[in-house]
Amino acid sequence: MDVSFWVWAVTVAAIVGMLIFDFVGHVRTPHAPTLRESALWSAVYVGIAIVFGLLIFWFYGAEFGGEYFAGYITEKSLSIDKLFVYVLIMAGFGVPRALQQKVLLFGITFALVLRTVFILVGAAAIENFSWVFYLFGAILVYTAYVQARSGGHSSDEDYKENAVLRFARKVLPTTEEYHSDRMTVRIDGKRFVTPLAIALLAIGSADVIFAVDSIPAIFGLTQETYLVFAANAFSLLGLRQLFFLIDGLLDRLVYLAYGLAVILGFIGAKLVIHALHTNELPFINGGEHVTLVPEVPTWLSLAVILATLVVTTVASLLKGRRSAAERPPSSETAD
Repeated sequence: MDVSFWVWAVTVAAIVGMLIFDFVGHVRTPHAPTLRESALWSAVYVGIAIVFGLLIFWFYGAEFGGEYFAGYITEKSLSIDKLFVYVLIMAGFGVPRALQQKVLLFGITFALVLRTVFILVGAAAIENFSWVFYLFGAILVYTAYVQARSGGHSSDEDYKENAVLRFARKVLPTTEEYHSDRMTVRIDGKRFVTPLAIALLAIGSADVIFAVDSIPAIFGLTQETYLVFAANAFSLLGLRQLFFLIDGLLDRLVYLAYGLAVILGFIGAKLVIHALHTNELPFINGGEHVTLVPEVPTWLSLAVILATLVVTTVASLLKGRRSAAERPPSSETAD
């Protein structure tokens, strides 16, 4: 896939422009977005991602277009899983709803910058060391096992601060209360960090962990650096609006962890098969390629991802409906 400098430049400029628009148009003035606002802008960002994919189809062909959509859908699914952690962080730090937009947007921007670095490092590693596919495949298979074993998502009291946050709390003087949407505040001549900044640090450190399985997953679907970057960027854009849109619906997706486990396990196996086809490790088949199992085509990857998400979502909603029907009606006592 031959992507010119100007295509890269226009794509990056468009993504940065959308982030700036998001900040100026929605986040600069603290407010809790309505359901209508969240739904509208979520649809806008998904629409932009779809139009971009259609342009890839038009200019670069169905193969690359399919790789982009497979990557975008996978990254979007993993982003939804990330929202569960965001909910726990917001609850754990007691972030006022009107301030949550700013934390989310800054966290998403940090995640995009971080993932861009990881993507460039990963692309360089793949270009020079074919055995990296074994490593990526092992990471995804292990992550799939962890997802399946968890069987769901943690409750509010299960959120634990990591070492980065504990260190920050010890080193940085922090206020007990929020000061509007300010990250720092001066009190009695001394500069303090507000809880909003600590919450942002929590989301940033969580993004580092999510990138560990996100980047290998997308490289398992396409090795085109441009498509990897674009799929990650468009999956993150609109995540803030999606948070407010499905905040109250997350607990209903009870089988999402299992669905993501299937997807990650499938991509992990796909990476291992690709690694065998490009094998150069001397202790595996004498350093020769292993082609007994055919590589997984893009259309099959896309079909498996879509089918898994549909089955997971439908099964979760049916489970919620059955649970609601079996729940005994609440009795009201007369005064």
